[in-house]
Amino acid sequence: MIRIKLYILLFFAALCLPLSFVIWRTYAGVAQEEIGQLRFFAETRLDEMERELADLVRREESRSVEEYGHRMAPVGQGVQPSPLADVPRETFILGYLQNNPDGTLQTPLVEDLRQVPAARRALVDQLQEANRIFNQKKYALLSGAEQEKPSPMLEKKEAPAQKSFADRYLAPSPSKMPKESLGQKSVRVEELTLGQAANIDKDEGWRSKQSADAERMASSMAPSEESAQARQEQSAAPAPAALAAGGAPAGAAPAAESQPRFQVEIAPLQSVFIDDARVFIFRRVVVNDRIFRQGFVIQLTPFLEHLARTHFEPHPMADFTRLRLSVLRAGQADEGAAEAGLVVADRTFPAPFNFIHAAVSGNGAPPSPARRLLDAALVALGAIMVLGLLAIYHNVRTVVDLSERRSQFVSAVTHELKTPLTNIRMYVEMLEQGIAATPEREQTYLGIIGSESARLSRLINNVLELSRLEKKQRQVNLQPGRLEEVLAEVRAVMAPKLAQEGFELIVQADGLPEFAFDREALLQILINLVENSIKFGRTASQRRITISARVAEAQVHIAVADTGPGIARGALKKVFDDFYRADNALTRTTSGTGIGLALVRKLAQAMGGRVAAANNAGPGCTITVSLPFNAR
Repeated sequence: MIRIKLYILLFFAALCLPLSFVIWRTYAGVAQEEIGQLRFFAETRLDEMERELADLVRREESRSVEEYGHRMAPVGQGVQPSPLADVPRETFILGYLQNNPDGTLQTPLVEDLRQVPAARRALVDQLQEANRIFNQKKYALLSGAEQEKPSPMLEKKEAPAQKSFADRYLAPSPSKMPKESLGQKSVRVEELTLGQAANIDKDEGWRSKQSADAERMASSMAPSEESAQARQEQSAAPAPAALAAGGAPAGAAPAAESQPRFQVEIAPLQSVFIDDARVFIFRRVVVNDRIFRQGFVIQLTPFLEHLARTHFEPHPMADFTRLRLSVLRAGQADEGAAEAGLVVADRTFPAPFNFIHAAVSGNGAPPSPARRLLDAALVALGAIMVLGLLAIYHNVRTVVDLSERRSQFVSAVTHELKTPLTNIRMYVEMLEQGIAATPEREQTYLGIIGSESARLSRLINNVLELSRLEKKQRQVNLQPGRLEEVLAEVRAVMAPKLAQEGFELIVQADGLPEFAFDREALLQILINLVENSIKFGRTASQRRITISARVAEAQVHIAVADTGPGIARGALKKVFDDFYRADNALTRTTSGTGIGLALVRKLAQAMGGRVAAANNAGPGCTITVSLPFNAR
């Protein structure tokens, strides 16, 4: 049995090792799936932030260059105020300004910086301060021939991201490709009228010169029959460096044709830090070789709070993740607490907002529904494995125990057969040698020989009966009869043994009605029970066996009670198993085969009944055989 236990343990270990690896890999895959889902939603939030930044860039790039003046150029009979003349509705935009070639400030908030309303004095002062700081930085940051690139201190080279599962099999979507900028990528050219150009440049000398040039150009274009051809040649001729006259299409009104137009170069938006709390987002505008810088000042803290409040905090993922928006300076984030936990998504936004870095981190993703299903499956699998191994162990143990009991049974039967045969042979030899000197002694010897012969016969019948029952060859013959007759025969058969061992047999079954039973089977049951009581109760101080019968709940209950040592509590149900003998001092000193009570149970079941054992309140135990009262 020890070897079998060892084999079962080795089998269990060999099964658990690969299964544990599979479980570990499965949980790792589920964890990757959970992180992948969390990363997807985090990237979605960052995409929404980038989309808002892109919309802001497109809005600012689409503005007319003359909007940075307080008033627009006259159209028709009226003068329109600039759309930027009011305080910006976004709280994170401090205001709009234009940095002129000479470094002076122009803002659409006021028409004349010398006459600033008191309500806007503080705001204009802040813009003037930002313009002053920008004048100090613009030559250092944008040195040379007005580079269109962002400041080198704002550039950041990102390490190539590790490919995800989908990236190994699917080509990236064009919308997901990394962007270098959120707006236009190169310089674009627009045309302005003299009035619009004058709205940008307030320099009186330049305006007078351009007006004189425009008058001379208009006078040289008097109407004639060759005017169409002249206009066509003039429009086809290359324009000077920054000024091209006569850009109107053929057929236009003479007034429109005489209006000079200027080609204006507008560069992409770029950014530069004013200080730790403000950034200037501006575009370079070139008009007639004069460079203007138009843009707006962003307040960093309100801007970052706006992004987090709008695109992250309202969503449930904010309950188990954290968003950190940091400002990059020379490619490094501002000092502060590092992201705690696992970073599931991070991004540095494209220019001109490449000074903002966003990172979403968390201690773990919410459990996937697949994890709960996997947990349930593993619990079920573990339970099945344990129950299966226990069932295998129980069955193997049962087979081994049965084999051991069969082996003990063979030894016990051999002993039980040898004992009566030895007694019979001894008394026969004593009779042959004339040792029995008197007739009474001869009768005693003959009685012992008869008793031992009957004992031997009952043992052989028990073995044969058990064999027939196991092979289901025993046919039960149920016939109506009276229990008193069977009990009288039991008393007659067991009388010599009872007298020899000094036992008293009490029968309490008077007045019991007839019922159907197999007489031979019931007789064998009762004899086995009485023999069993004699065998194990011969050392008791009281030697009494009581057989009682009663009818209750359509069953006849026949109880055989003795005054012996009783049965151990753990063996009360096992004593009816084949070849079972309780392991105690009494059974080790008492001979027996272990088939008596097993035969009792099988015969009772063959008649449709059952058998049970229970210890008495006093000494001894009671074995009850219950048979159907109306069995036929």
